[in-house]
Amino acid sequence: MLHSVSSPAREVCGRLREAGHEAFVVGGAVRDLVRNTTPDDYDLATSATPEQVSYLFRRVIPTGIEHGTVTVLLGDKSVEVTTFRTESVYTDGRRPDSVNFVTTIADDLARRDFTINGMALDPVLETFLDPFKGEEDLHAGTIRAIGNPDERFAEDALRLLRAVRFATQLQFTIEAGTWDALGRASRSLGKVSQERMRDELNKILAAKRPSVGLRLMCGGGLLQVVLPELSAGVKVEQRGDHRFDVFEHSILTCDAAPRGNPTVRLAGLFHDIAKPASLKVDADGHRTFHGHDQASARQAETLLRRLRYPNAVIGQVTHLIRHHMFHYTAEWTDAAVRRFLARVGPENVDNLFALRQADSFAQRGSSTDLRALHTFRDRIGDALANEHALSRKDLAVNGHDLASIGIPPGRVMGTIIDYLFETVLDDPKQNARGQLLKIARSFYDSRLKDAADHGSDAG
Repeated sequence: MLHSVSSPAREVCGRLREAGHEAFVVGGAVRDLVRNTTPDDYDLATSATPEQVSYLFRRVIPTGIEHGTVTVLLGDKSVEVTTFRTESVYTDGRRPDSVNFVTTIADDLARRDFTINGMALDPVLETFLDPFKGEEDLHAGTIRAIGNPDERFAEDALRLLRAVRFATQLQFTIEAGTWDALGRASRSLGKVSQERMRDELNKILAAKRPSVGLRLMCGGGLLQVVLPELSAGVKVEQRGDHRFDVFEHSILTCDAAPRGNPTVRLAGLFHDIAKPASLKVDADGHRTFHGHDQASARQAETLLRRLRYPNAVIGQVTHLIRHHMFHYTAEWTDAAVRRFLARVGPENVDNLFALRQADSFAQRGSSTDLRALHTFRDRIGDALANEHALSRKDLAVNGHDLASIGIPPGRVMGTIIDYLFETVLDDPKQNARGQLLKIARSFYDSRLKDAADHGSDAG
């Protein structure tokens, strides 16, 4: 384990030691090393102040200097270095009210959240510090708060989500006392900033099985704070072809979505988010959720904005949700396939099919017959290979061409472009400049010219 520490981290520790300071690898890097996995990055804790660290290294970025943190750059590598410290509570849910520098690694480790994060490693002196038996909990697969769990969660309520996240990522269980304290503190999560909650949610969704964490969030009262819309689906039964309630189906769809595709995982989690509000039960007890796809897209947009997701992500996720209820049959014409592509966008096809496949898998908890979906995918491939016009910008004419034959700009021209696009979707051979101008002129003269002339007279 000691010999597995990266060269940059070892070099920074060595130089700090040579200058008379203590320096340790801490946090997730130690956790990874104990588990014999390679850390993605290294955090160091030191007795040196930020000013002393900056004096020893040529390239230092003051990334969080008010909290004692700087980033040391060595070549193309970076190492985050933080002065030994303790923190007060996070009153605003974003940052500690105050940070106090301390002189010992023991005090620094004592302020951390869980025993598996309370270990330290000195690669120079080759010493391993584990005052809270974190290694034992790592091997046992246990998430346990350091000291009094009520106090740890009171210091920073985000730790509630972090407990769930670590349990999900590492496939661990949360120790009983820590779990009980989590439930008692669940409502305090509401004071944490939306951005911090979003970042933890993203890490849960990136795990192998996000459903594990989402069930923990639900059972511990956290889901009702972070995603009350999702918790509303608990015990909302669906039609007979569904094995699970809305909540369970949604989290299983998220599981079945590609792990490396956060867009599809978010869409899978929220694709039925409006089903509880859309539920109608007729006199015979039949359940329907008419329009839930469009309503779910709107509700997903609201909650994603609340969690401060980027606009691009919101647009992609809601687009997938809005279009996930397509019903392909072998009777679809080639024109219908092209219209589907024009509506969905060729760039979204892979994600939409990944969502649909995950949705199908989660409907019964096992793969259903996806042959029709594969056939549809083949037909889409054929349509794309033929390079037919699938958007208005693919037309062989533009506004300047239409203006050259006397078509006035504005609403009339827009109507004609829409008509030409529908014509080309029906028959791609019509997408030639001369032919489209002829069609446009005829359509304008027969249906729109009088309206355009009356509009001019009114002006």
